[in-house]
Amino acid sequence: MWISISVYVLVAILKKELKLNRSLNEILQILSITLFEKSELFTVLNAFGEQEEKTPSHKQLTLFDI
Repeated sequence: MWISISVYVLVAILKKELKLNRSLNEILQILSITLFEKSELFTVLNAFGEQEEKTPSHKQLTLFDI
C-alpha cells in the first residue's frame, strides 16, 4: 500500500513540475505502457497527446449507415 501511495505522490509532483494538462490516471496509464522504453518522460507524455489529436474522426468506421 505504501508503494502505491508513494507512486501516486511522485506522479502528482511530476504533473505539477512538467505542467501537464492530463489527469493522474492518464499519466499512470501512459507510464505503465512505456515503462521499459528509454526516452524522456516529457516527450513520452506529450507524444501520446499528439497521436490522439492527429487521429481524424472522419476515418472512423460507422456501425450503421443511416
